[in-house]
Amino acid sequence: MNMEVLRETNFDFIGEKKTGKVRDIYIQPDRLVLITTDRHSSFDRVIAHIPWKGQVLNEISAWWFEATKDIVPNHVLAVPDPNVTVGKKMKVVPVEAVMRGYLTGVTDTAIWTRYSGGMRTFGDLTLPDGLKKNTKLPQPVFDPTTKEDTHDRAISTDQMIEEGLITAKLLAKVKDTATKLFLRGQDIAARQGLILVDTKYEFGTDENGELVLIDEIHTPDSSRYWQMEGYEASLENGTEPKSFDKEFLRLWFKENCDPYKDATLPDAPPELVEELSRRYIQMYEQITGETFVPGELPVIPRMERNLKEYAA
Repeated sequence: MNMEVLRETNFDFIGEKKTGKVRDIYIQPDRLVLITTDRHSSFDRVIAHIPWKGQVLNEISAWWFEATKDIVPNHVLAVPDPNVTVGKKMKVVPVEAVMRGYLTGVTDTAIWTRYSGGMRTFGDLTLPDGLKKNTKLPQPVFDPTTKEDTHDRAISTDQMIEEGLITAKLLAKVKDTATKLFLRGQDIAARQGLILVDTKYEFGTDENGELVLIDEIHTPDSSRYWQMEGYEASLENGTEPKSFDKEFLRLWFKENCDPYKDATLPDAPPELVEELSRRYIQMYEQITGETFVPGELPVIPRMERNLKEYAA
């Protein structure tokens, strides 16, 4: 398979560009043109470019937006190119709706870390003592964080309302919608032999104040997936479930440089880049049940053609 990568775009004809970690976002008066590149970010910087990753993420999102639109309307106006979603501009709800279905994770905010530290109540769920890591929770937990430019804060829902980030009524709607989306996601994933472990959603409100799902949904970057096969056995013997793993690339950088401090990083080994690309494509095929069809190359001229009608 040809290995061209999409590093960045500079399309001056579709509006002002804002560069995110993975996406180039072009801002128009009432729309956003979201281009998912092949940039791979870790340690708060881009560490590699993974062939087809942008297309995989964009198309998985498009697939899930379609599969959940009966639960909540979403921002998608069109998907004119494998790497592009044109979305309606919304007023962003400043809360990231994190949903957790299993007692897992290693970061400070992860539910397993907090549980191991003695915490027992998460949202409206109180857990008993003595649970093993990676156990399925009796019901999914809505565990929101604030959405801020510096970094997300885990604060209580009462604090969010007190600080005026969100009204109690809208927060209740976000919680209800996120829970329904997560249960639908788990249900569809299970049919494909996958466990949707946890995820995060972003919402906006439209001109009538109605809730709309924005950004991305159930991608391997916004969600944790485990393979159902072998999950019970891994729980029994205390090993980690088989997952979509991109950690191996992070570990290579940690072993070969200081990714937080070094001004320039070494190039990722081609075989690791290729392996990660293969895993993204495999996830696309397993989640959607469809065969991955790579977009036509070269990518930039193709996108230019497909974006002509979206000129600002």
